[in-house]
Amino acid sequence: MKKILFVSSEAVPYVKTGGLADVVGSLPKYFDKEKYDVRVMLPKYMCMKDEWKDKLSYRLHFYMDLNWRQQYVGIFEMEYEGIKFYFIDNEEHFSGDKPYYGMPGDLEKFAFFSKAALSILPVIDFRPDIIHCHDWQTGLIPVYLKERFQGSDFYRGIKSVMTIHNLKFQGVWDIKTVKSITGLSDYFFTPDKLEANKDANYLKGGLVYADAITTVSNTYAEEIKTPFYGEGLDGLMQARSNSLRGIVNGIDYAEYNPETDAMIATNYNAKTFRKEKVKNKTALQEELGLEVNPKAMMLGVVSRLTDQKGFDLIAYMMDELCQDAIQLVVLGTGEEKYENMFRHFAWKYDKKVSANIYYSEAMSHKIYAAADAFLMPSLFEPCGLSQLMSLRYGTVPIVRETGGLKDTVQPYNEFEGTGTGFSFTNYNAHEMLNTIRYAERVYYDRKREWNKIVDRGMAQDYSWNNSAKQYEEMYTWLAGY
Repeated sequence: MKKILFVSSEAVPYVKTGGLADVVGSLPKYFDKEKYDVRVMLPKYMCMKDEWKDKLSYRLHFYMDLNWRQQYVGIFEMEYEGIKFYFIDNEEHFSGDKPYYGMPGDLEKFAFFSKAALSILPVIDFRPDIIHCHDWQTGLIPVYLKERFQGSDFYRGIKSVMTIHNLKFQGVWDIKTVKSITGLSDYFFTPDKLEANKDANYLKGGLVYADAITTVSNTYAEEIKTPFYGEGLDGLMQARSNSLRGIVNGIDYAEYNPETDAMIATNYNAKTFRKEKVKNKTALQEELGLEVNPKAMMLGVVSRLTDQKGFDLIAYMMDELCQDAIQLVVLGTGEEKYENMFRHFAWKYDKKVSANIYYSEAMSHKIYAAADAFLMPSLFEPCGLSQLMSLRYGTVPIVRETGGLKDTVQPYNEFEGTGTGFSFTNYNAHEMLNTIRYAERVYYDRKREWNKIVDRGMAQDYSWNNSAKQYEEMYTWLAGY
């Protein structure tokens, strides 16, 4: 039996700020239990909800050296949905009302977490074959593993994987501070190790020292080898291209299932959506004060409102788009300029645009079920989960061809009768608008064709089963058996 340890700064249901938590919380459940013992390690944040904190059981504690002082390391554990979770406790590092506070505090917090994650393994009597690290917060684990812990028989031969969920975030600060935090010597702060552009870079350390690197889609794995997407690490990604592979994320098909979803107004499936799906639309129109019209084409947006997600394109075209026979429902928070932009258009076109500037899981499900199409014109998108949820709910994605969006949405071809959505290539506002208008024409004038696009979308399988098999293949290759 192969033993795998996931180490991450967040995971559902305990703490979530983005898609990373969905991946780390969901994926371990899908490995073959006969062959894999997968466990997860997280920080024990004070901001976790009491309903979870109260269920954790204390295991033991010890003290660990981190550079110039001894630090307390507590270990709590819990089993959830058949997976064992470990929580590393230290109130100095993990107190506060949110998981991240920014640099340099987060650097110290995650240096402690990375070293503690390795230090507790003999204490909990779990020796993984592979430690699977997620994003920059765990970037020091491969470094410490190869350099600090190799002297011990216990750690010798443990392999590490580094998964990039979003290359934009790297954990960068000045070398002097990072040396003092991590206790690593000058040897590590050279351009072939942790140094990048005269600063220290946690993620780069992980990418240099890990035995294998994955990212969350095939296209993104190729894109990050180029200067535009590589965020300054494109040279390293090229150098390590033999160890780099893309594996598309999945979604939890039990949680996102229009047939059983308790959060939506009317349940439906691939056979009944033609009659039943529209009832979700009229229910949402009523709830949000839009014109109640089952025939109106509804576009959904559920997203962080940031430049990365292509909102500058939407802002540029918003007035023009609102002249069309569409309704637009937006859910999410983010940059103030986009929050206010949507509020303005919801005031200007109150029967057509609904701006919900907050986040709610229930409302997101309602939008996936109610909308006819889902708009996602991202500048870059490592994987993206919203388009997978849209496909699952029979809502046709309109996306830009980048990263995971390109890998998971097949563009509609009217001559061949293929495709699961609509896409455009260049990051251009007019190109986006033309693609939306093409989707509108198919929706209004060729309804049978539209329904066939929905059919094909709902038949796709982007559950975790598929992704888990690809990770299993990688683990077999890495462990050598």
